[in-house]
Amino acid sequence: MAPIPGSGLAKGLAVTLRTMTKKTVTAQYPDAQPELPPRTRGVIGLFEENCTVCMLCARECPDWCIYIDSHKETVPPAAPGGRERSRNVLDRFAIDFSLCMYCGICIEVCPFDALFWSPEFEYAETDIHELTHERDKLREWMWTVPAPPALDPGAEEPKELAAARKTAEKLAAEATASAEATEPAEQPAQTQPPAQAQAPAQAEPPATGTSEPAKPSESAKPSEPARPSESAKPSESAKPSEPAKPSDPQDGES
Repeated sequence: MAPIPGSGLAKGLAVTLRTMTKKTVTAQYPDAQPELPPRTRGVIGLFEENCTVCMLCARECPDWCIYIDSHKETVPPAAPGGRERSRNVLDRFAIDFSLCMYCGICIEVCPFDALFWSPEFEYAETDIHELTHERDKLREWMWTVPAPPALDPGAEEPKELAAARKTAEKLAAEATASAEATEPAEQPAQTQPPAQAQAPAQAEPPATGTSEPAKPSESAKPSEPARPSESAKPSESAKPSEPAKPSDPQDGES
């Protein structure tokens, strides 16, 4: 739909009429501090630990107001048999705010999140040389950087947080495993009770009359009588002789 001719002029006049009827209020600065939005471009803070001296911010700055000096150091191998590595060490990081035009290009191109905007703006100086903030001063501005806005509930977890969480869980698991491995060695060895002390406990009567009586232990059974040896048996010669049978009277008559 094509806009109606003169609609823009009518909107502008409506804004003018609304503001004409309002009372003019003057903010009594510095007694009353202005309420600035959190993303106000006041001053730049440096998080030195994230800086890798890649020089992207200094090369992309249109005013050439960023000064960086560094040197290289050799790092010994992390494992035996590895090779040495070299890394850049930051010596100087300074921003000349007398030349800065607050475009924010240096913050956008930093791949390691080492530069941040702070809403602070009260850093005027009587000497123009004092507007060049060295890395110690830039680090102090980091305490005034507002917290980032909350993520969308349906958004994915940032890679940095996921990596940090996995590392913390791995370290916690290793600590738990090492603690469990040291516990058995610290506990004294438990001595087993003698077998004789356990025998009376087995011969206790049952608690109720319905249950079966306890069986006597093998040690309580009566022993079998000893069998006499073969040498103790009486010999056949020692047996008593049989008595003589009486004679039959019929034999004499015949």
